[in-house]
Amino acid sequence: MSLVDASFHLRQSDLRYPVALTTHLGDRTPELVSVLGNLEILQRKTLALFCSVRCPGNLIVQTYDLAHKLRRAGVTVIGGFHSPMERQCLAILLRSPHPVIVCPARSLPKRVPPEFRQPLEEGRLLLLSPFADAVDRADEETSRQRNRFVAALADQIFAAYAAPNSNTEFFCREIIAWSKPARSQSTQRTSLGRSFHDVELWSQGAPLSFELPLSETPIPKPQAPEKFQISNTKLQNRCRG
Repeated sequence: MSLVDASFHLRQSDLRYPVALTTHLGDRTPELVSVLGNLEILQRKTLALFCSVRCPGNLIVQTYDLAHKLRRAGVTVIGGFHSPMERQCLAILLRSPHPVIVCPARSLPKRVPPEFRQPLEEGRLLLLSPFADAVDRADEETSRQRNRFVAALADQIFAAYAAPNSNTEFFCREIIAWSKPARSQSTQRTSLGRSFHDVELWSQGAPLSFELPLSETPIPKPQAPEKFQISNTKLQNRCRG
């Protein structure tokens, strides 16, 4: 059975279970993580990408350009890829030869969409879900849990835009305490009276670097999965600012 058709579960007792989850999530750490794809991708440095549902036109253009730069640089991006801007970035990243990690705010879906098949077969796509199979729909609470899950796994965090008073803004403020390099390109003033960009970008005194894994870095060969299931998700193409 190919990687496209097979998924398996990682329990906390498994040596391959990401230590970063227990480090950052504490008692929120999921007991089980569902996996589809090449788990070796988790050994690479990763950049988490977040963006509010509503994104100003000028930032859409900047984020779209950034996605192309990340693609060319071979940066491994992780995210939920749920908001329109995030989905546009995913569409760009999936067209590159470099790895991507997708984390839905629900259990792994039942069918693999066409655009996921080739990346899965080539070992450059990994789907992770911290939710039980019965959680088959995303909602506000599962989205919050998924965002924490993504941020915990990532080495660096980038919020393309965090609207004032949005879930993305409050979430990013929460993860500042995790001592991870975090940045936002939003310069709007927030409800707390300061530029979110200033709070976010240098909260730990470390600038965000996109020089993570280079394009020449080989992708580890995927190992055979242990258990089986089937998966999916649907994407759009380009977003116009």
